[in-house]
Amino acid sequence: MVGPASCDRRPEKTQVHTHTSVRRRGCHWPEGQPAEDRCHLPEGGRDRRGLTRGFPEEARAANALTSDFWPPEMSYGRAPKMIHLESNFVQFKEELLPKDGNKALLTFPFLHIYWTECCDTEVYKATVKDDLTKWQNVLKAHSSVDWLIVVVENDAKKKNKTNILPRASIVDKIRNDFCNKQSDRCVVLSDPLKDSSRTQESWNAFLTKLRTSLLMSFTKNLGKFEDDMRTLREKRTEPGWSFCDYFMVQEELAFVFEMLQQFEDALVQYDELDALFSQYVVNFGAGDGATWLTFFCQPVKSWNGLILRKPIDMEKRELIQRQEATLLDLRSYLFSRQCTLLLFLQRPWEVAQRALALLHSCVQELKLLEVSVPPGALDCWVFLSCLEVLQRIEGCCDRAQVDANIAHTVGLWGYATEKLKSLGYLCGLVSEKGPNSEDLNRIVDLLAGLGAERPETANTAQSPYKKLKEALSSVEAFEKHYLDLSHAAIEMHTSIGRLRSAKFVGKDLAEFYMRKKSPQKAEVYLQGALKNYLAEGWALPITHTRKQLAECQKHLGQTENYLQTSSLLASDHHLTEDERKHFCQEILRFADRQTDSPGQRIILPLHCFAQLRDLHFTPSTAVVHVGGVLSVEITLCSQMPIPVHVEQVAISVHFSIEKNNYRKTAEWLTKHKASNGVINFPAESPPCPTPQSQLPAPELYEVFERSPSDNSLNTTGIICKNVHMLLRRQESSPALETSSGVALDDGAHVLKCSGVTLEPGANRLTFRTQAREPGTYTLRQLCASLGPVCFVVPHLYPPVQYDVYSQEPQLRVEPLADSLLAGIPQKVKFTVTTGHYTVKNGDSLQLSNAEAMLILCDAENRAVIYSNAREKASDVLLRVQSSDKVTSISLPAAPAYHVIEFELEVLSLPSAPVTGGESGVLGMTESQRKHKDSRSAGHCMATAEHKVSIDCPWSIYSTVIALTFSVPFRTTHSLLSAGTRKYVQVCVQNLSELDFELSEGSLVGPDSSADLQLVPLNTESPQRIYSKQSVFFVWELKWTREPPPSLRCHFSVGFSPASGGQLSIPLKPYTYEFQVENFFTLYNVRAEILPPSGMEHCRTGSLCSLEVTITRLSDLLEVDKDEALTESDEYFSTKLMYEVVDNSSNWAVCGKSSGVISMPVAARATHRVHMEVMPLFAGYLPLPDVRLFKYLPHHSAHSSQLDADSWIESDGLSVDKHVDDQPDGGRSRAGAHPAPGGEHRGLPMPRLQALPPGQVVNASVGAQVLVVPSRDDHVLEVSVT
Repeated sequence: MVGPASCDRRPEKTQVHTHTSVRRRGCHWPEGQPAEDRCHLPEGGRDRRGLTRGFPEEARAANALTSDFWPPEMSYGRAPKMIHLESNFVQFKEELLPKDGNKALLTFPFLHIYWTECCDTEVYKATVKDDLTKWQNVLKAHSSVDWLIVVVENDAKKKNKTNILPRASIVDKIRNDFCNKQSDRCVVLSDPLKDSSRTQESWNAFLTKLRTSLLMSFTKNLGKFEDDMRTLREKRTEPGWSFCDYFMVQEELAFVFEMLQQFEDALVQYDELDALFSQYVVNFGAGDGATWLTFFCQPVKSWNGLILRKPIDMEKRELIQRQEATLLDLRSYLFSRQCTLLLFLQRPWEVAQRALALLHSCVQELKLLEVSVPPGALDCWVFLSCLEVLQRIEGCCDRAQVDANIAHTVGLWGYATEKLKSLGYLCGLVSEKGPNSEDLNRIVDLLAGLGAERPETANTAQSPYKKLKEALSSVEAFEKHYLDLSHAAIEMHTSIGRLRSAKFVGKDLAEFYMRKKSPQKAEVYLQGALKNYLAEGWALPITHTRKQLAECQKHLGQTENYLQTSSLLASDHHLTEDERKHFCQEILRFADRQTDSPGQRIILPLHCFAQLRDLHFTPSTAVVHVGGVLSVEITLCSQMPIPVHVEQVAISVHFSIEKNNYRKTAEWLTKHKASNGVINFPAESPPCPTPQSQLPAPELYEVFERSPSDNSLNTTGIICKNVHMLLRRQESSPALETSSGVALDDGAHVLKCSGVTLEPGANRLTFRTQAREPGTYTLRQLCASLGPVCFVVPHLYPPVQYDVYSQEPQLRVEPLADSLLAGIPQKVKFTVTTGHYTVKNGDSLQLSNAEAMLILCDAENRAVIYSNAREKASDVLLRVQSSDKVTSISLPAAPAYHVIEFELEVLSLPSAPVTGGESGVLGMTESQRKHKDSRSAGHCMATAEHKVSIDCPWSIYSTVIALTFSVPFRTTHSLLSAGTRKYVQVCVQNLSELDFELSEGSLVGPDSSADLQLVPLNTESPQRIYSKQSVFFVWELKWTREPPPSLRCHFSVGFSPASGGQLSIPLKPYTYEFQVENFFTLYNVRAEILPPSGMEHCRTGSLCSLEVTITRLSDLLEVDKDEALTESDEYFSTKLMYEVVDNSSNWAVCGKSSGVISMPVAARATHRVHMEVMPLFAGYLPLPDVRLFKYLPHHSAHSSQLDADSWIESDGLSVDKHVDDQPDGGRSRAGAHPAPGGEHRGLPMPRLQALPPGQVVNASVGAQVLVVPSRDDHVLEVSVT
C-alpha cells in the first residue's frame, strides 16, 4: 500500500504532487514473465520529475486495511463470495494505461490517484490545476473513470504561510473544478505524519474510500472483462476467429480467479475451454470443421507425456499463444492447469478420473482429426502420462490414502499395462527370438521422440521416463516391467471386487505367456477368464477365449480337454464357417486315428456335439405287452458344420420290476403316460450360455432434460433402473471346461442304431425293441460313438420310461347307459381282455341265469376284436344259446393281448319293493299323506341287484358279476272318504328320464267275493306318463256286509317305452301290493256356530255358541274291542276325548275346549257338546277343528309315560298335541315311548290314542260362518280365507 509522498527539503514555494495508479496484486503469476510486467508491491513511489519518496508506517497500515475481506457482487447470477484482494501502487505512466484490444486483466490499473500537498492558491492556479486537467484528460482519452484526488494537509507549512487561505478553500476549488457531481472523490489527509486523533480520522476516511473505490472498480472491470470474453466467444462462427486467442483471454480470467483463491471458478474456466475444444473436434469428425483446427492437425513429433510437476508449463503455453501447439500440447497444458487447481481444491482422486478420460479421448481425437502419429508414439505418451498422474497423486497423498482409493487409480494402472503390452508387441520384445533390426530402429525412434528428461524428474530413480526407457531397452527388462504392472493391476482389481477387469488383464497376461511359449502359465489365466465369461454370458469373449484355450491345450497335450473345446468351437456360430470346419476336422482326425489301447475311450458331453430335442414312443402310451414291438424315435440336432458319420448311437436302458407289477393292467399303466407319447428335452448347457435369460428384464425409462428458461428439450436419453440386478456379479459359477468324468453305463439292455450320418440340423433316429420281460424300462444315457470318442448325455431329463406288462385274461361287464332300468330290455357290454391267453374256437362263456333277470338272445349279435392298440382286427357273428338255467356265449378265436367286445340285452322283472310301515298301511289323514309325500319326493329310484355267475375258459373259478337295476316307478297309495263311502287312490310316479305308456291298470283284493268290490273310476287306457311326472288311479270300495279290519290289495299296470320301438318279447306288468286297515267310518262329527240371541249374524268380540255333535254310525265291530270298551247292562260304551282347536287363530274358545265323554257303541248314538267361542276377525271364518281321541285308562299293560313336554293341560285333562304327527295310525302316541324298565315316572296318567282318519268323518270341513264387525270398532280387521 502506498501512502502520501514526503517531500525533501526544497524552497518554500515548491510544492510536490504525484500521480499513482492502484493495480491488483497477483498470487500465482506465470513464471518467466518479464520483471517489469509482474505485479509487485514497490518500496516507494516516483513523482513526475523522477524523485523517489519514502513511505512511513501509515502506508503499511493502509495496505493492511485495504486487504480486508469484502464481498463484491459477482456477475451473471453468481452468488457473492468473500475474496482477499491485495493492491499495489505504481507510478502513473501513460504507457501503462490499457490500449484498445488489450485483454490483459492482471496488469490492468483499476484506480488512479492524484496526490497533492498544495496549500497556496497561486500555486494551485499556476501549476496544480493545469496538471490535474492534463491528468484527467489522459484518463478520459483511455476511458478510465475510476480516479481519486488526495489533498495532503501539513500544519507546519501553514504556520510559515500567513497569507495562505484556509484549507477548505483549496479543497473547495478542487471539488468545484473537478468534482462537481462527485465531491467524495476528493479526500483530505491531515498531517499524515502526526499521531493525533485528527490524523487518525483522516487516515480512516481515506482508507475507507480507497477500499470502496478499489473494490467497486475491480468488480466493474471484472464484469466488463467477462462480457468482452463472452462476446468474443459468440463470434466463434465468424471467419478468422482463433481458438488460441480466445484460450488466452479466458485463461486470463482463470488466472484472476486463481489469484483470488477462487479455485473452483478458475477450474470452471478451463473446463469450459475443454468442452468447447472437444465439441469442435466432434464436429470436425462429423464433417463440420473449423479453419483454426488445422493448426492442431500437425504431425506429432514429441510424445513426452503430461507435465504435472510445475504449476504452469510455459513452454507449451507459448506454443498455444503462437498457434504452434499440436493437439497433444494443448491437451497436456490444459490438463496440467486442471490438475493444479484440483490439487489446490484437495481433490486428487478426481485428477485420476479425469486423466483416464483424457487419455482415451485424446486417442479418439487424434483419429478424428487424422493427425499423423508414428507407430507406438501414442502408446508412449499414454504410458508416460499414466505414470506421471499416478506419481503426482502419490506425491501429495500418504500411502494409506492411496491404498484406500485404489478404485480411482486402478484404471490408470490397467491402461498403462495395456499400452506397455502394445509397445512390447510393436517392438518385438514379446517374440520368441527377440527384436530384429527393424524393431530396434523403431525403439530408437520412439526414445528420440521422448526428448531429454525434464529437470524436475532427473533425480527421481523411478520416473516414468526412466521406466519406459528401461522397459524398451531389453526383452528381460520389458518382461519384468510388464509382469510387475500386470500383477499389480490384477491385485488392485481383485481387492476392490472388479473381478471382470482382473480376468481381462489376466487374459492379456495369458496371451503374453503363449507368445513366450509358456502355455502351462497361460492356462490358469484363460480358465479364470472363461469361467467369468461363462458365468455372465458374454458370447464373443467366450468364443475368443476358447480359441486361445484350445491352442494352449493343444500345446500341453491335453487331448480330452482339447477335443471338448474343439467340439464347443465347432458348434459356435460366432466363428466363421472355415474356423468351425477346422475344429470339426480336428475331432474327426482324432477319431480316425488308431490308438494303442483299443479299450481307451474319451467321453465328452453330447451338448457340445449335438442337442437332443425330443423323443417319441410308438405306441404313444409307451406301454407294450410281452412280445410286442416298441419304437423309440429321437430328434438329434447336430451342431457340426459338416455331415458327421457316427458309428453307433446307443441308449442304455435300466430294467426294474416292481412288487405286484403283474397285477398292473395296460389301462392302469396308460393313465400315467403322456397322451401323445412325445417328450421334449430342455436345451442343455449351450456352447455360449446366456444366463441373462434367467435375469429380470431391464427396466428402461426415457429421460428428458429441458431448458429452465423456455422449457425446450435439451437432451434425451434412456436409463436402466435395475442395472444393479443385471450387472451384479454371480457368486456361483459353472465348472471349468475340463474332462467331464462321466462313466458309460454298460447295462444289459441297450437300444442301438448303427451307421448313422448326422447332417447339420435336425436328424431323426429310430430304435426298435421287442419286449421280453415285464417291468419298467428307464432310458438312462444317450451315447454317440465316433471311434474312441464318445459324446454322452449322462442322465436323460425329464425321466423317460416305457412299461412291459404281462396281463391275465379279464372279463368286464358294464351297462351302456348310466343306469339299468327294470322292466324293459337294457344293453350290457361284455369286454374280454385276452391278456396272455389265446382264445380258441370252441371257447365259451357260461352264464347262470338269475330268476328275476333274463338274457335275451338275438340272432344279429356281433363281436368285434381289437388289437392292444385299439385297432379293429375283425368283426364276427356272435352265437348265443340259452336254456332255463345256463346261457352259453361262444367266443370268437382271438390271439393274445387282444380285446373282444360284444353287447347283449338283459331284462329285469318289474316290481315295486315290498311295502311296509306307512307305505303299506292306509289310515292317514290328508295332511299326513301330503307331509309324507313331500318328505319322500326327493328319494331316488328303488334298485334291485341281480348276481350272475360266469364260467370262463381260462379259469377254473367262476366270476360273479352284479347288475343293479333301477325301478323306474315309485308308487304310493291313500284312502279317501266321502261320508261313509270309501275310495282307494294309487299314485304312480315316473322317476326315470324316459317316457312310458301305461295300460290295463287293475286293483284286486285277496278274493273275488261279491261282498267287497273295488269299482274302478279311471280313464280309458293307455295313458302316457312323462319323465318326473305322476299318474293317479282311483277305485271305490263297496261292501255288503261288515268289512274285514284290514284289506290286502294287489295293483298291476302294463307299461312300455313311449318311443314306440318294436320289442322282441312282451313285457310283464308292473305290480304293487299294499294293505288297507281301519277304513270303516265309526263316527260323524258336526260343528255349528250360532249367533247370540237377537242377532242375525255373529259379531267380532261377541260370544257365540258352538255346538259339536258326535254321532256313532255303526254297532259294535271288531275294531271297537279294545281296552277303552266298557260293558254295562244295556249296552257297550267307550270313552272318547274331544278337543276344539283353532290353528288359524280366528276364534277364541271360552271355557272348556276339551273333555271326555262316554260314547255308547250303538248305531245312531249321538252326543252333543256346547261351548262358547268369540270371533276375533270379521268375514267368512272357517269353523274350528274338532278332534277325537280314544281315552285309554292308565292301568293298561301297554301304557307308558310320556314326557311332560309332550302334553298340554286343558280342563284337567292331558292331551297330546303331536298325535297328528304319529306315523303309525294304528298305534298310540304313548305306545311309541315306553319308559325304561317298564316303570312310570311321576303320577300315572291316561293315554290318548288318535282315531284313524278313515273312522272319523268331519261333516263341517269347509264350512264357514259370516262374522260382521262390531259397530263401535275404529279399526276394521277382516279375515279373508
